Formats: sequence, C-alpha cells, structure tokens
Amino acid sequence: MTQEQDNKSVPWWKFGHVWMVIAGPVIVVIASVVTFYIAHKGMDPVLDEDYYRKGVELNRTLADNPASLAPAVKARNHAQTGVQEKPKAP
Repeated sequence: MTQEQDNKSVPWWKFGHVWMVIAGPVIVVIASVVTFYIAHKGMDPVLDEDYYRKGVELNRTLADNPASLAPAVKARNHAQTGVQEKPKAP
C-alpha cells in the first residue's frame, strides 16, 4: 500500500517514460524543420520558359564544331570497345 501511495505523490515530469514519449515527436519536428531549411537553401533555380529553344540552339552550335565533341566521342568509343589507345610516340 505504501508503494502505491509513493507513486501517486510523484509529479508526472519525474517519470522517464513521459519524456521518452514527448521526445519522439519533438525530434521528428526538429528533423523536418532542418530538412525544409536544407531543401529551401539548396533549391534548383527556376528554368526559363524558353529553355527548350536555348538547348536546341546550343546543340546546333556544338554540331557546327565537331572538335568540341572529340573527348566525348573518344570516351564513348573506349567504353564500347574496352581497347585502350596506344600512346603516340613523340
């Protein structure tokens, strides 16, 4: 009987389980605020309305100068064949 009376006289904040139950949602709220901050701070810029036209113009510019695509073509060919080029002698 004395143990039950002792438990009833202790305030609620003295129980560890109460703080464990409160800590769960508090941690989730803090994590969501941090996640929102990271997402808002590092968001991508908004695209122009005519981004497609600019991309087509860029592709035309690159097609006019095939030398600018040489490293990409060389890497693609190497990836497909797996044969390494022999170094050229000076």
